[in-house]
Amino acid sequence: MDIRPGDVLIMKKNHPCGGNEMYVIRSGMDFRLRCVKCSREFMVPRNKIEKSIKKVNREEEG
Repeated sequence: MDIRPGDVLIMKKNHPCGGNEMYVIRSGMDFRLRCVKCSREFMVPRNKIEKSIKKVNREEEG
């Protein structure tokens, strides 16, 4: 799955604050994500996060 820093992930399940949009800060074996609603940052392993992504919003370059 092609996920880059700067993408916004729409998740299947909500974060405890109620938001389901996560901003990608870093990608690799682990993802560093920031909740768009509450701004909390956390690390998640790639295999766990790829299962719970509903949609990827990407800012188009151009």
